Formats: sequence, structure tokens, C-alpha cells
Amino acid sequence: MAPKRKRNKEVPRLSEFEWDVMKAFWERGPMAARDVYAQTAPQRGWAYETVKTMLARLVKKGALAYEQIGNSFLYRPAYTREEMTRAAAGSFIERVFDGRLPMLFAHFVGQVSEKELEVLQAELSRLKKAREKGEPDQ
Repeated sequence: MAPKRKRNKEVPRLSEFEWDVMKAFWERGPMAARDVYAQTAPQRGWAYETVKTMLARLVKKGALAYEQIGNSFLYRPAYTREEMTRAAAGSFIERVFDGRLPMLFAHFVGQVSEKELEVLQAELSRLKKAREKGEPDQ
């Protein structure tokens, strides 16, 4: 089931720590604050109140939605991982490479191994064939 969210709203930008919290949701699904704490605090050394603050910030940004169940809240992502990744990548390319995708590729191609280059070529070939058939990019 796709997450419900307001339409025509820009995907929020996230900090490194907020990405860590969102990754836990994408891997596990909806969680209460105590579950998020168990998933993220050991790696970061966060206090429970820090996790609660992070959740409130993500709700305010629109990255998380929640529903109240009794005395607790069940949080869930408002965007898929793909949506958030696409927005973050686009923002990075715009900021660092002035929106020019070929410059991004030129920068990284010189740094990939032969095996990684083969994987990239196979993926580009797959995408080209899908477009020729009129299939959506995935």
C-alpha cells in the first residue's frame, strides 16, 4: 500500500541522522517511538528523548505520518525510499553539478572498477530496451 501524503508538496530534505531514522522505517515498516529507539539508538548513542525529537522533526517536515493508538503513536513513512532518494539525488546534482547529469557521470566514471563499469553498462542497456518498449524506468 502506497503511503498517503499531500499532493503537490515538495519532498523534504533530510539530514544524515534523519536518513538513518527513515531507513529504519523503510526496512521495518510502521513503528512506535520505542521501536525506532531500539533500531537507531545503539548505533548513534542517542537518548530516547533525542529519538522523540527526531520523530517530531520528521513529522513537521512531512517525511513521517502518524496515527495515535491509545497512548502511543504509530509512525510511518510519508514517502517511499525511492521518492526520497530521487529527490535527494536531484538536489545533489543541482547543487554540485549545476543540474548537468553528464558532468556527474564524467566525474564518477573514472573512479569505477571494470566490474562496476560492466554493471553500469548492463543497467544502461536494460533501461534503453525498456524505453524502446515504452516501459517505465525502474
